[in-house]
Amino acid sequence: MNADGLSTAIIGLLMAIWLVAATVAIWYGLSLRRRASKSLRQTARLGRLLETAPAVPVVVRGDGRIEASDRFSRLLGLNHNAETINDLQNGKDSGIADDDFAGLDSKIRETQRTGSNFSQALRIAGSERRMLVIGGIADPVIYPNGAALLWFFDLTDNLREWEKVKIEAEEAKAAFAAISGLIEEAPMPIWHRGPDYRLNFVNRAYVKAVGAHNNVDAVEQGLELIEESDGHSEQAFAAAAYKSGQVQERHVSSTLDGNRRQMRVFDIPLGAVGVGGLAIDIQELSDAQRQYHRLSEAQRGLLDMMSAGVAQFDADRTLSFANLPFQRLFALRDNWLSDRPEFARLLDRMRENSKIPEVRDFPEWRTEKEKWFLSADPDEENWLLPDGTHLRVLAQPMPGGGLLLIFEDRTEQAQLASARDILLRVRTATFDNLFESVAVFAADGRLSIWNRRFADIWGLEEELLARHPRLDELLPILAKLLKKPAQISVVAEILRMTTANREQRKSRVSFADGRIFQISTVPLPDGNALFTMLDMTDSVEVEQALRERNEALSEADAMKSRFLANMSYEFRTPLTSISGFADLLKAGIAGELNGQAMEYIEAILASAERLSQQINTVLDYSQSQVGALPIAKEPVDIAVLLQELVASHGEFAASRGIDLALDMSSAPGIIEGDGRRLTQTIGHILDNALRYSREDGRVIIVTQNQKNELAIIISDDGPGMNEKAQAAVFDTFSRSKNGVGDNGLGLPLARQLIESHGGTLELYSKENQGTSVIMRLPKA
Repeated sequence: MNADGLSTAIIGLLMAIWLVAATVAIWYGLSLRRRASKSLRQTARLGRLLETAPAVPVVVRGDGRIEASDRFSRLLGLNHNAETINDLQNGKDSGIADDDFAGLDSKIRETQRTGSNFSQALRIAGSERRMLVIGGIADPVIYPNGAALLWFFDLTDNLREWEKVKIEAEEAKAAFAAISGLIEEAPMPIWHRGPDYRLNFVNRAYVKAVGAHNNVDAVEQGLELIEESDGHSEQAFAAAAYKSGQVQERHVSSTLDGNRRQMRVFDIPLGAVGVGGLAIDIQELSDAQRQYHRLSEAQRGLLDMMSAGVAQFDADRTLSFANLPFQRLFALRDNWLSDRPEFARLLDRMRENSKIPEVRDFPEWRTEKEKWFLSADPDEENWLLPDGTHLRVLAQPMPGGGLLLIFEDRTEQAQLASARDILLRVRTATFDNLFESVAVFAADGRLSIWNRRFADIWGLEEELLARHPRLDELLPILAKLLKKPAQISVVAEILRMTTANREQRKSRVSFADGRIFQISTVPLPDGNALFTMLDMTDSVEVEQALRERNEALSEADAMKSRFLANMSYEFRTPLTSISGFADLLKAGIAGELNGQAMEYIEAILASAERLSQQINTVLDYSQSQVGALPIAKEPVDIAVLLQELVASHGEFAASRGIDLALDMSSAPGIIEGDGRRLTQTIGHILDNALRYSREDGRVIIVTQNQKNELAIIISDDGPGMNEKAQAAVFDTFSRSKNGVGDNGLGLPLARQLIESHGGTLELYSKENQGTSVIMRLPKA
């Protein structure tokens, strides 16, 4: 082979080798490229995974440099990428808080030195973000120089939820404590049983009720509050409530603090935790219910005794009660009412009995009455029944939705009102036909009533009188008719005196036409003044008529005195017979009498004696009126006389609890007089004082020597008298409302007897301060 050929062969071989080598290199390069692409894709996936992972990894080298993603800087609120560990602390607005950073830096150095793991909570400055860092040594293959690998977790949301849960837990704890405190301090016994139905918890009220020392003592001893009932224990009742899943309620009797009480007991199933229980003391409620029933029965008995008809309806409009007057008023049978008829049905029955007003449309009227149940205010009506009965109906809605009806029979009142109207018309007709002119003026001077003659005499128009003018408006009109117009002031003055001072007044007025009238004013009980005018023109005839009337009155008075004297003598004869026979019966002439018969005889004798005294008083008074009463003149020891009177009246005074005292510190001595008459006089005054003195009061008799006379004073602390009563007390047959009392002839006779002895009798009294009678007698 020549040299060219060899060179060509070598070149060809080299080219073949180079081609093979190039082919191998290309294949290997493509293989590396594929593996690099795969690594890049895996790295991108891992980077994306790290970006979205809940934790951010950070590598801290031994020299303090860090490797971390941009996400880490944003997480810390940094406005630049952190390159060293110190860059993680950036003041108060971002980065890790200063105090937390110092601890983190110390733990990182310790991990780099020892390879130990750690965890720490971090606060981010300037925000509410909270982070958790978990650190350890990095893989020495990747970081051979002791780098630290830190994982940062964002716990902000978790911490918020935790704080929320913590707050809720605290609130639940506080609520539980409040409920526990409430249960513990509850005034009623409360307990809890476990699934085994044994006591697990009791409150303070339970401990007190069972007499235990404390809660633990009551639970450990298993002290039951309620005794067994019908052979069932409290545990059995709790088991029944637990198995049924429903609250069990019962009423039992139990002993609390040594007292037997009615209790309302509840067993409350609480699921798997057991059964709760509580007991409510209803003793007061039971007592109140019993009292309510008693009051209801008493009220119904009272309503039955009322004259008004009463019916009560419940909220369902059925009759619950009707008293006897209601049944009689509406002619309803008791057995029909016992079926508790409804309100509408009752109205139907009342209509059938003709006991409702006549109405055109009864259904509409009934519907209107049913609205009483819905009314908020009471309603009042007047019913006129077909039989002429007048009813006042009061419908009172009840708080619970019921209705109370009261029917008052006012037929009599209506008749009285009608009679009053008739009387008013009769009065008006009577006034109009009186010969006198009559008018009534009110206390304010306004004319209220007048007759026709009053209007005719003064020439007043009916239109003016209908306005009820005042006196000052009438005076100028009346003055024009008088002979002397100025005399009208007399009319005004006597009317004013009558209304102001309550005094009767009289006067005369002369008219310009020659007529003369006597005017009189009389105070009326209602404060008004009666004004009358009598025509006195024919004065002679009027005066003669008055004299004749006076003589007739005098004769009548004399006849009265004679009648009293004659009647007294006529009474004495049968009275003597009564007393005599009574004495014979008392002496046993007709046989021995039993105790009750003897009491009757004693009563007859006492009444006869009292009547005899009254007859003697009448006779004495009749004789004194004509000056024929005999008065003896003999020495009388006043001290002995007064002592005997006190002794004779002592029993009566003691029966009324009155202190009867005799004060003769000034010795009365002896006087000339009739001892029997003086005893009669002073005894009557003393009897009056004892009779009208207040119970447990005091009556005192005092004697005083005054120059040539002896004063005997009898004083009591009774109701006393006003001046008007004192002025009339010595009038014959007068009656006092306040002081001495029903005098009859006693006081006038006493005064005449004292005066017949040459003395005087005076009476002093004030309302509510008692009365004193002073008798003055000349000394011997």
